[in-house]
Amino acid sequence: MNAIRYSKGFKMQCVREVEAGRSCAYAVQRKYKIKGSATVMRWGAPVGSGRYGKIIRVERAHEVNEAGQLRSELRRVKEALADTHMELALEQAFLAVACEELDQSLGGL
Repeated sequence: MNAIRYSKGFKMQCVREVEAGRSCAYAVQRKYKIKGSATVMRWGAPVGSGRYGKIIRVERAHEVNEAGQLRSELRRVKEALADTHMELALEQAFLAVACEELDQSLGGL
């Protein structure tokens, strides 16, 4: 099996065609008979301008700050849970002191 090596100039030409919007990566691959289904796309990272292959997140208006809102809500819930645990511990301590003063055992209550 023969390995095919492509020059950097050829790779740049292919990637520029894709980045310019003249062709998609698959069309360039077919045009130049390049083997491998993702070869041209893989070349985009080292020789491209960086425009091709970027991830663009499209959000609706109500989703713009959804992650921030969820983090804030999670923080509030954690704080409420911590407050509840503190209140429960205080009530248990108060109950223990009250039972001790009344000479009652906690097992009977």
